[in-house]
Amino acid sequence: MTLDHPLDRPVWNALTSSMKAFAIGDARAVRLDPACGVFLAAADDGPEARSAMTELARLYPGSGIVERAGGPMDGVLPDGAEVVGGYPCVQMVCSALTAGGGSAIDAEPLGEADAAEMLALATLTQPGPFRERTHALGGFFGVKRDGRLVAMAGRRMRVPGFSELSGVCVHPDHRGQGLAGALSRIVVSDILADGDQAFLHARAEAATTIRLYESLGFSVRIPISYTLLA
Repeated sequence: MTLDHPLDRPVWNALTSSMKAFAIGDARAVRLDPACGVFLAAADDGPEARSAMTELARLYPGSGIVERAGGPMDGVLPDGAEVVGGYPCVQMVCSALTAGGGSAIDAEPLGEADAAEMLALATLTQPGPFRERTHALGGFFGVKRDGRLVAMAGRRMRVPGFSELSGVCVHPDHRGQGLAGALSRIVVSDILADGDQAFLHARAEAATTIRLYESLGFSVRIPISYTLLA
C-alpha cells in the first residue's frame, strides 16, 4: 500500500507543513508540542527515523501515534515502547455540508481567556487528546450557559487542503440539545470557507457519533489506528 494522500499520514504531514510552528523534531521524526497534544510520527520505518522517534518518545512520555490502518507505518513504534491504550478509528472527510442545520445556537469564539474551562470540559468529557494549550491550535467555538462553558468544537491537525474538526464535546447536563452538531457545522463552515476540506477521526465502534457526522456531510475515507504509549 502506498501513502499518496496527505491524510494517509495526518500527523507527519501536518507537523512537517502547515503546523511546523507546533512541531518538535527534525526530518527524521516529529512530535506535536506536548502542551498542545500527544501526537508523534516518524518519517519512515528506517533505523534513523526509528531512533529519532524513540528519543522523542523518551523525552515526551504519553505520545500518541495515528497512522492508516494496514499501511506501511501501521505498527511502527519507538524501540522498547510500552503500549498502554489505543483503538481503531475511521477517518471521515467532508467537502460540503448538508442542507439545513437544525436550531441556531448562541456560539462564540474561544481563546486564551477560556483555556482553563476548555481543558476542564475536555477532561470531563474525553473527546480525545486535549492539553492545556490545545486551544492555541485555533478555530474553537463554544456555547456558554449562565457564564459557564458547556460545549465546544474546534480545529486540530492541518495539512495543505485539509483541516481537522476536533475537540467536539458537550457537558453531560446539556446533551440532547443538538449542540455538538451545531458547533461542528460552525467549525466546518469556517474550514470550507477557508478553501479546505474538513476531516475528523472517530472511534470505529462509535456508531452514533459516525451517524451524526454523516448527517453533516462527512463520509468514511479510511480506517485509522490510534496507539497510545506509556
